[in-house]
Amino acid sequence: MTNFYPVVALLGLAISLISVFRKSPFFNFIGIQITVYGLLKSAALIMPPLPGQVITMYMAMSVFAFLIYFSIQEETFRAFLEPMRAVLADRDKRILRVVLVFILIPLLAGYIAYAKTKPSFEPPVSARIVHPEPPQQIDFRGKTIKILGLENPLRKDTEKLKDYIEEGKKIYYQNCFFCHGDDLDGKGHFAQAFNPPPLPFRGTDTIAQLPESFVFWRIAKGWRGLPPGSAPWDSAMPAFEDFLSEEEIWKVILFIYEASGNKPRTWE
Repeated sequence: MTNFYPVVALLGLAISLISVFRKSPFFNFIGIQITVYGLLKSAALIMPPLPGQVITMYMAMSVFAFLIYFSIQEETFRAFLEPMRAVLADRDKRILRVVLVFILIPLLAGYIAYAKTKPSFEPPVSARIVHPEPPQQIDFRGKTIKILGLENPLRKDTEKLKDYIEEGKKIYYQNCFFCHGDDLDGKGHFAQAFNPPPLPFRGTDTIAQLPESFVFWRIAKGWRGLPPGSAPWDSAMPAFEDFLSEEEIWKVILFIYEASGNKPRTWE
């Protein structure tokens, strides 16, 4: 949509130049205002977009400044008012007057009022915490599990660790890869349907920064009970405590860290 505004600016400039040659101050004024508006909106191509209030302020300044300019000389001001006088007073322009006064202007006013009052579905502008602070403890199927300081109990069983990872792999591809991807890159089949998208596990900016107990909490509880800092988007993560056992969740966590080449953070 931003690419449209340079065209608006060029159109306004063309109207202004043609009006100069035709000695029509009124349409010159209209062309200048269209040009100014188009340039202000086109600024988003080379810099952050200007806030709407700033654009309104500049447009008001432009209108008043050029009204003063065109009204300094009495002859120019008369020529400026002539198109309005002709439309509102001349009998041979009765049809144009009816179309303008009773159709176009009311439609424009109605559209502006609608645009200002229509509900907005834009997300609230508020900071979102990607990795919210975990609770001290959670309830898992009637069992209280302390999250703070918790380590993966399966990681200590080094003799069966490879078996746990292999079982975790099966659990991942039965439940998780649809969203988080078969390559653990967050680009699963369903990923584009969610906002925010599922997190990738590869790299060093997600699970590499987290202890395994945090990951256990997120897998077990999913979207349930996230703190306010996770708003406005919250999460589309299912609560896997409804589908997986405690041991199965720990196994899939082992696989995720192993397959992504990351090591979990320790509480120390």
